[in-house]
Amino acid sequence: MAEAALFLDIDGTLAPIAARPQDVHPDARRTRLLERLREGLEGRLAVVTGRTLADVDRILEGRITCVAAVHGLVRRDRDGTLHEPKPHPGLPRAVRAMHRFAGRDCGLIVEEKGASVALHFRLARTYAAEARVLARRLASETGLVLQHGDMVEELRTPGPAKGDSIRGFMETPAFQGARPVFAGDDITDEHGFAEVERLGGFSVLVGPPRQTHARFGLRNVEDVMAWLEAAR
Repeated sequence: MAEAALFLDIDGTLAPIAARPQDVHPDARRTRLLERLREGLEGRLAVVTGRTLADVDRILEGRITCVAAVHGLVRRDRDGTLHEPKPHPGLPRAVRAMHRFAGRDCGLIVEEKGASVALHFRLARTYAAEARVLARRLASETGLVLQHGDMVEELRTPGPAKGDSIRGFMETPAFQGARPVFAGDDITDEHGFAEVERLGGFSVLVGPPRQTHARFGLRNVEDVMAWLEAAR
């Protein structure tokens, strides 16, 4: 990977999917590995995730500076420069509606992310269809962007997606000239896969085979860790 620029998702890629977003915690093995990769790649390592920037820093113990958070809406460059949109005016309405809906069951979790809001129903799957209907309706009524995920529906401020942030990183001096490699697991990563392939890089789908823009695949988080630990 000497000439690569490495982009990694967190949930389902660097960490197993948890029932609740807050259930993913720092891990010493993962932290050591990311530090070694960052040094070996001379800083050409970025995390590209749906999580907030604060959550990334919590889980990765502040070791990774380059982060595209909230599915690419928020980007922090190697020099600390922060690119962040003003939250869409329709967000408060969506937040209120999701909280009302979540009052039906303690397994429904609303995650407010500043520029977006997500409704998780992994612990209340009987409400999945209704949650999706609600999200579609709110997107139509507010102008927010609907982001489908694994047992989650998210409404985002319009703006950059994961592929846009990867392209943004690749245009910075620290990443220019490298070949991008991106590993992710969810439908939310497809925009990133497509952009990496367009840039002449390599994309890796983590998890069961499905229709995807990714050219390569790994079975699970443990395979990702083994692949990265073997990288030179």
